[in-house]
Order: sequence, then structure tokens, then C-alpha cells
Amino acid sequence: MTKVSATQTEGRDGSAPVFTDQPDVLPLFILSLDQRDELSVMASRAGWKPVAARRRDRAESRYLGSLARTALVDLRGLDDHQAMTVVAGLADAVEASGGALLALVDDAGAPHVTDLVAAGVTHLLDGVISQGRLATALRAADKLAERLIGSLAAARNRHAVQRSDALFWRWNGAERTLSVSPALAEMLVMISPDVDHSRWTISDLVRALDRSDRSGAIAAIRHAVDDLMPAAFAHAVPGQSGRRLVQHLYPDSNGFSGEIEELNTHRRPDSRDRDSMTGLASRQGAVRWIEHVQADGRRPVVLLVGLGEFDRVNSAYGRLVGDAMLNRVAMRMTRLLDAMGAREALIARLTGTEFLIGLTGEPGTVEPPLERAALLARQAIAEISRPFNAGDFLIRLSSRCGIALGQEGDTAERILRRASNTLADARRGGAQGGIRVRVADDSSRIVDDDRLHDDLRHALDSGQIQILFQPQYDMASDGIIGVEALARWQHPHYGEIGAGALFSIAERSDFMLPLSDHIHARALAEAAAWPEALRHLRLAVNVTAADIAEPDFLASFLRLVDESGFARERLTVELTESGLVEDLDSASLLLTQLREAGLAVAVDDFGTGYSSLAYLKALPLDYLKIDSSIARDITGTGRDRIIVRAIIDMARSLDLGVIAEGVETEQQLALLARAGATCYQGFLRSPPVTSEVLAGLVAP
Repeated sequence: MTKVSATQTEGRDGSAPVFTDQPDVLPLFILSLDQRDELSVMASRAGWKPVAARRRDRAESRYLGSLARTALVDLRGLDDHQAMTVVAGLADAVEASGGALLALVDDAGAPHVTDLVAAGVTHLLDGVISQGRLATALRAADKLAERLIGSLAAARNRHAVQRSDALFWRWNGAERTLSVSPALAEMLVMISPDVDHSRWTISDLVRALDRSDRSGAIAAIRHAVDDLMPAAFAHAVPGQSGRRLVQHLYPDSNGFSGEIEELNTHRRPDSRDRDSMTGLASRQGAVRWIEHVQADGRRPVVLLVGLGEFDRVNSAYGRLVGDAMLNRVAMRMTRLLDAMGAREALIARLTGTEFLIGLTGEPGTVEPPLERAALLARQAIAEISRPFNAGDFLIRLSSRCGIALGQEGDTAERILRRASNTLADARRGGAQGGIRVRVADDSSRIVDDDRLHDDLRHALDSGQIQILFQPQYDMASDGIIGVEALARWQHPHYGEIGAGALFSIAERSDFMLPLSDHIHARALAEAAAWPEALRHLRLAVNVTAADIAEPDFLASFLRLVDESGFARERLTVELTESGLVEDLDSASLLLTQLREAGLAVAVDDFGTGYSSLAYLKALPLDYLKIDSSIARDITGTGRDRIIVRAIIDMARSLDLGVIAEGVETEQQLALLARAGATCYQGFLRSPPVTSEVLAGLVAP
């Protein structure tokens, strides 16, 4: 991204500005009807190069022409319809470019935060917009943009844009020639197909665009040619109302090439490959994907995940809540697949409550390993089983999974039918973990867990279980005051396996206690060896329900702490809320004894179980950790905020510290601080890291 300086606003004709290439300042696109100049000054003081506009028309072209990765849109004083119109004009281009969209809203806009986020806003800032608050919000938005631009290939697979390999062009600077694909030439009605390609020029391409789109195209092309930097511009498809393209320009030593995406977030009605509710692929999209994999000479494996008893959700809470749950399931499964780094994978929604995950083998292989599919199925079921918060409601969903391997000569429909039959077997019961697999058209069988169980036992001896530390920040000073120890299994075949799947495997193999002991010992040993710069940090370790039930756990755990050399007064023991409810008396006794021994105790994942205020009154606690799903709700509706504030007020009234988990945006952080949370952790500041990285974060 080019770095520029000095304030710049759009020309009177609305044309894109031309920048001088000066270091250290990033461009920021600002769209504000009334406060353009004021926001430009504040952004400039915060270290940005503002490119400001008042007019809403062609907002996407102006954003792309500005070469900014972060856009700031001022929605204060606008009604709901006006605000959504302004956001719609920018969100497509921002997402296509892998950027971030920060919206300024006033109190009147607060009830519509959910709609704005759904429309493409990535960050929100409400209330009085001070210099400091704006600077902080812009930094957070730019951090997101950095991550998104770093994974732009993944962003292109989202439903907001549709990449077309048939639409491309290339400029050869040495030969001064332009090559345009026939499909693009036909779409732009540039010239007839029989014209000699060697006579095409960039001017022909620009003149093929609508007049209003030409200035943005010229600015982007000049930037690619003169500065040898990537650029982009948006334009309408001539003669086709509502259809727009984004052209990404990538320079190289001989010129530059143009790759094209089609903006289709307004969902063309004839687009049958995409599920309109979740944005995932549809059944037809899944069929096309399977056919593509087969045409490549590989065999797909299909996981069909079905939600159980979903009708009761619609009946009890209404269709609106049910639809929200389906979208949340889609989001969790998408994140799961992203975390696994599965190449060429697919997620689709086939019917109302059935989701498909399609996997292929790596290039050069015919068939993906069955063990990898089974592991993903376990993780998907575990993700879906985590509680969902919907306003006042806490909803738990169950699921089952049928796995079908494609065979030579299979049609896509035959593979889907095989997966459907396998899911039906899993739903009828008897499947361990709710998973069954069918290789051909024979009967399905239960997935064999022995491989992973044996691997887990070996993992403890071979050092595959890695300990990472999630920094915890003080809300007032924003300094790191402690860490939570988290386990990751670096499996030699499957890659990184998170704590959720790790403990799920351990629980099914009756291996919870050895795993828990191993994690405690590793975490304490690493923390005891920290350098002097980390000696002030608190360490939090998780204790499971199985630990609580063990008669000699207290004595053995305290002996482990003392032998490690880590000070008791710097250690916090965290128990999940579900673990407390399972055996409240044992939990209460254990917590009392731990506090008497000099340790602090906390309830983890609060808000995901069914405990009451009476439970908390009965337990000797020091901290309450708000689950990440609860923390995210504070940016939702006014009712969501009231619920989160009530939880924090309750904890503070009991003289408990409040730690918010899963904080991902500056808006969440600001609202949680205002509500009274004392500490926080989350990807906004840092993911879980090694001890070496932690030392770098703490060092001045």
C-alpha cells in the first residue's frame, strides 16, 4: 500500500485525487455529509492522509481510487434508511479490497448496529467522537485491514464477490500492447471479436466504461504504472443496470495485469449457487464443486452435518431467532474450516438444517484421508454444541454427521445421497460421537477413534502438546497483567488441534486426568522459567470437572505448583461454569481450599451455563470471566447491552474482578470498559503466544 502525506479532498468534479509518494502516512477515505473537514483534521492529527468526500454517489469508485485500505463513513444524523444506503455504497468495494469500514453513529443509530454489521461495517464508534477515541478506532480498523489484505485470496471466496477467471487483461509496458480476454471484451462491448488484439490500447478499455467511472480507472492505472503498486477501481457494466465489477491491478517488471471480481452482494435472483440466508454455497453450488473435483481426477469426501430438533427452536423462540442460529452455525463452521487451513474446501447449506463440508486430497493425491474428515466432523459437532446467545435466550443445539467418500464413477447426486443416508444412520443412534461413515453403497459404520486416542497418548511423551499464553490486559492502563495458559496439539498428520477438540478426544478415551496433569506441569514449568520482565504476571490455568472429582487433586496440584517454583500468589485457577454446576458442593470445597492455600480462583466461560446468582453467592471466587459470546453481544441491541452490564454489575456487587474474553474490536472494548469490566483478553490485542513472543509484548 502506498504511503502518502498532506490532506487531500476530492476535486469539485468528484474525480479521484492524485497523490505524491511520501513515506509514513497511510491514506484514509472519509465520507461525511456535514463533518468532512473536521474529520479530515482529526484523522490528519492521528497520522493519516485523509481523502475526504461529501457526495455519496460513486462512493465505491472514490474509495478504490483513494488507494486507502480503511474507510470512515459518518452516519451521524442520518435515519436508518439513509445510513444503510450510504453503507451499501461502500461495503462491497471495501470487502472486495480486503479493507475495513469504520462507521460513526450517534445514539439514535445504536439500535441498528446489528443491521450495519450485517451490511458490511467492521467497526463502529458511537457517542462523542474525540481525537483519542477516533485515533484508537482507526488503529483497530487498520489492524483488521492488514489481516484481511494478507489473506485476500480467502476473502475472494466470500459471497460478497465472485471471481471470474474468464475476465482479465494485461498491459505489456515494453511492447505497449494490451491483451483483453474475449469474455471481458464482449462484456464491455469494446470491439468486435475479429479485431486484431495488438491494436487494443488502455484508452480503448477506459473509453468502454461509463463516463462517471473513467476518472477512478485512470487514477488506479496511473498508480500501477508510475508507482508499481497494486491498485483497484470499480465500474458499472455498460448496458446492465446494477451490475458492477472491481478490477484489481497487479504490476510486475513488464507491465501489469488486471484481475476482475463481480460485486454481487445484492444477490442476483438467478444466482442459484449461493444460499441467500447464510451466504454459503447452495445445493447446486455443492454439486458444481463435486463435479469440479471429480473432473480434476480426485475423489471428494463429503461431511453432512444435521442439526437435531431444530423445530423446537423455531417453535419456542420464533423464526427470527431460528434464522439467526443458522447464520451463527454457518459462521462457526466457516471459522473452523479457516482454522484448519483446508485447501479447496467447501461449506454449503443444503436444506434448512443440513450443512455440507466438502474436502479433497492435497494436489497429487486422489482421495483425502478419512481420519482428517473424521477429525473435522468431531470439531464441527463440538463447535455446534457450544451454547448460542440470542438476546435473553441461551440456546444449545445438537448435531450428527454422516461422512461419504466419493468413488470412481460416482455422480455428484449419488455422493450426496450416500451422505444423506449416512447422516440418517447417525441420527438413528448408535454412532459414537454422532458420526458415521460410508465408503461405498454398503452399510455405514461408526468412525474408529482408536487412531487419535493412541496418538494422544504418544503426544504427551513426544512433546506435541504445546502451551501458549493468552495475554490479559488491564482495562485502565492497557498493560499486560497476566496470561491464561492454553493447550494446542501439534499433530504430525492433522496439524494444529485446538483445546476444544483436544479435550473432546481425551474425554472419549478416558484420558482427561493425564492430559490435565501434563498441561498443568508444562504451563507451570514454562512460567517459572520466565525472564525477569515477566515475573510480575499472573498465570491462569484451567481445571476440569474431572479434576474436581479426583479425591487427591488438591494435594497433588499444590505439590506440582511448589515443585515448579512458581509463586502461589501469582496463580489463578479457572473452572468452567458447566464444571461447577455438575458438582457444586465439591467445587465449592475445592475453591475454598485453593484460596486458603494462597491461590486465586475464577469462573471461566460465565454466561454459557445455567448457574444462578445463588451459585455465585455460594462460591468463594476472586474473578468472573465473561464468555466471548457474551462479550460480543455488548455491541448488539440495547437489550444485549443491558444483559452484559447486569452480569458485570452483579459480579462487581460481589466484589469480583471481571475479565472479558474474546474481545475483537475497539467498540467491544470501549463498551465493556464503560460497563465496568476490569480486564480483558482477545485477538484485538494479541492471540495466544509463546513465552518468547510474550516477553517481546511486555518489554517496553
